[in-house]
Amino acid sequence: MKSSKIISKLPYQEPFLYVKTIDEVSENFIKGSYTFKASSWFYKGHFKNNPITPGVILTECAAQIGLASFGFYLLSQKENINLEQVKLAMTSTNVEFLKPVLPGDKVLVEAEKVYFRFNKLKVSVKMFDLSGDLVLRGELAGVILP
Repeated sequence: MKSSKIISKLPYQEPFLYVKTIDEVSENFIKGSYTFKASSWFYKGHFKNNPITPGVILTECAAQIGLASFGFYLLSQKENINLEQVKLAMTSTNVEFLKPVLPGDKVLVEAEKVYFRFNKLKVSVKMFDLSGDLVLRGELAGVILP
């Protein structure tokens, strides 16, 4: 499955789509990116005169690449799965924020599969800035129902 097809199957759209590219994907790993637009709605109030990307938005970006996109890819490897019918739900997060992401910054998200069984995907996720500095790390889990 090509990256553009994975992104097109996601149940998100602007302004809540936080996946720009899927650069690499395999049975055990995914890597993608997103650039946070300086004009994004959440910068207007977070924080006044010193905007940074909210942690919940960083977590969402990591989940859209590391769980949703990865889950769609893994499901696409199975037979008789209609990706138009897939339902997603995040079930747990445990992330640590290590560095702020500013308006206009591009981030790279990497997720490694911990397990995918009984329609539950758990990943170890890392987010980096373009300098290679670690921005976020942790574990995410979600249910992916075909």
